[in-house]
Amino acid sequence: MDLTAQLPLIWAGILGIAVALYVILDGFDLGIGILFPFAKDDAERDRMLASIAPFWDGNETWLVLGGGGLLVAFPRAYSIVMPAFYLPLIVMLLALVCRGVTFEFRGIAQSKPFWNAVFAAGSTLAGLCQGFVLGGLVQGVKIENGAFAGGPFDWATPFGLLCGIGVVAGYALLGATWLMLKTDGDMARRAAAKAKVLLVAVLVFMAAVSLYTPLAFPRIAQRWFTLPNLIYLSPVPILTAPIALAQWRFIGAQRELAPFLLTVALFLLGYLGLVISTFPYIVPPQLTIWEAAAAPSSQAFMLIGTLVLLPVILCYTGLTYWLFRGKVREGAAYH
Repeated sequence: MDLTAQLPLIWAGILGIAVALYVILDGFDLGIGILFPFAKDDAERDRMLASIAPFWDGNETWLVLGGGGLLVAFPRAYSIVMPAFYLPLIVMLLALVCRGVTFEFRGIAQSKPFWNAVFAAGSTLAGLCQGFVLGGLVQGVKIENGAFAGGPFDWATPFGLLCGIGVVAGYALLGATWLMLKTDGDMARRAAAKAKVLLVAVLVFMAAVSLYTPLAFPRIAQRWFTLPNLIYLSPVPILTAPIALAQWRFIGAQRELAPFLLTVALFLLGYLGLVISTFPYIVPPQLTIWEAAAAPSSQAFMLIGTLVLLPVILCYTGLTYWLFRGKVREGAAYH
């Protein structure tokens, strides 16, 4: 097998893993911010922040890897995606910066309501913008002569809004199940009550996107509903029902770890469905991973460094979660 010919596939896999890890890991701490306005009081918000304090900045490593990897491995795709989504990406980055500032300033502020609002708004905006980018990519990006040829607001559609609100709801569900894992007592029970509502909302959004996309985009309908694809791909949507049912029961039973893991499973199924719908296009519906790939020598050179650093990042991340395992007790705070 010619490794050079497989480099675009290898890089697509690396970027796919980086995006999945970002969505899951940064998703739950964004979810904590989305749930901030629904906390009982500032003491509970302090505890919520303490539950993600050791992890939140490391979680964003995967966003850097995803963006940097796209530039290095698929520069043509990068040159199209960036101008197509300048506005939501800039707003997302500013929102993430505001969240980071809040971690430091809220702990020393005499009046916390302002920083509570900044943290909640930054978290919600970041999730909403990510959903708009996702929706814009699924809809397709207008390309002419190898460059972006659309308008600055092509992403701002009802479908993009549906995806944006769906992502926010999904992150909030991750945040609620994370609180079930990391807290106890009344706080964990309130998180479970929120998780039940959010689970229903997430399933509604997943169903809406799953029904709309094949109806609106013939290329997606052809991918899913032609034989033998219909048979091979059917486990992806079918598995959603038993996972959601098990999650509902585990949330009701006040289980700690299972609801969070099953939320991750729902995210991975939805992510797998999107990959199936768009592959091999890295910028749907025209630019494939092979057409967008950098020169093989560039991809090979960067792959060497990535294969060295990726295990280090994974080990560091795993060690962090291991060291800070256990419950965040009442009275805990970021500082």
